[in-house]
Amino acid sequence: MKLSAVLAGLALAACAVTSAVAAPELTTQDYLIRDFRFRTGETLPELRLRYHTLGQPHRNARGEIDNAVMVLHGTGGSGKQFLAPQFADVLFRSGGLLDPAGYFIILPDNIGHGGSSKPSDGLRAKFPRYDYADMVEAQHRLVTEKLGVKQLRLIMGTSMGCMHGFMWAEQWPQAAKALMPMACQPVEIAGRNRVWRQMAMTAITSDPAYKGGDYQTPPEQGLRAATMLLLLAGSSPIPWQQQMPTGAAADAWLAQELPRRVATMDANDFVWQVASSRTYDPSRDLEKITAPMTWVNSADDFINPPELGIAEAAARRLKTTRFVLLPASDKTRGHGSHTWAVLWQDELADLLKRSE
Repeated sequence: MKLSAVLAGLALAACAVTSAVAAPELTTQDYLIRDFRFRTGETLPELRLRYHTLGQPHRNARGEIDNAVMVLHGTGGSGKQFLAPQFADVLFRSGGLLDPAGYFIILPDNIGHGGSSKPSDGLRAKFPRYDYADMVEAQHRLVTEKLGVKQLRLIMGTSMGCMHGFMWAEQWPQAAKALMPMACQPVEIAGRNRVWRQMAMTAITSDPAYKGGDYQTPPEQGLRAATMLLLLAGSSPIPWQQQMPTGAAADAWLAQELPRRVATMDANDFVWQVASSRTYDPSRDLEKITAPMTWVNSADDFINPPELGIAEAAARRLKTTRFVLLPASDKTRGHGSHTWAVLWQDELADLLKRSE
């Protein structure tokens, strides 16, 4: 399922991942974790974590990898989404801030996403009810056990990946030299953000065709309703108004986009992905974050509205963090601004410099 095209993150992943870019050669592998135990107490005999890499690891005089960068995707996305031109052509190009000639870039598919283990592989509704803590634990095991990285040069995360970045920074304060979370809040998901997610999941699970997750044909009405909510949550008002200045243009766009995006979705995968945010709440331990951090949100983000003042209050507790709110414009992309690197690449350059 590729909801990145629907939302750029739910966090939904990248705003409009429409084509791959001519980037350095991508390597894709699977890390198999035996007898993975989830926080619910459920287990899988074998958890598959797919990951993609660009570049090669460099070892310092102590033999430790010192150039590893991990980039974490949003809900419904995958590591390969970051090969989209708006991200890769800016950062991964020759001479770019994250040029693979100098960095070892790790792009995991999180549990329930991409090529990693997920309900649609066969277990359907019997798949373990994973949460963000399970996802972060799997990421940590990939980095430390499989790839042998003791300290990452940088953790970047978009939307859900942004939230994962806060969890990493609190649980393993020395695991990264720098962090750049984008498009999230370090608090429990509540209020409107919680409600629209619940509405999207309920639209699917209340569709009679869902059959408790044991459907033979997709619950199309539920998927259509969920997709409409996703479209609104990922919308960017200024570009949308410019691109669809008439009612006819807006109607034509929706008539084309809705069936195309519904066709990419699996109902169980979607419900499990959205539900995984239910236990997220790093607000109690923000003072544990000691690594240099630049945290970027966008003023036109429906999912993380700046008028709540949540980010400013949290930033006062983050002594090593620079909080940046991108002003809304015809260049921003709402929640999806996190994957348009031209908007914030100067902030990344500053972060890399101050965390040397």
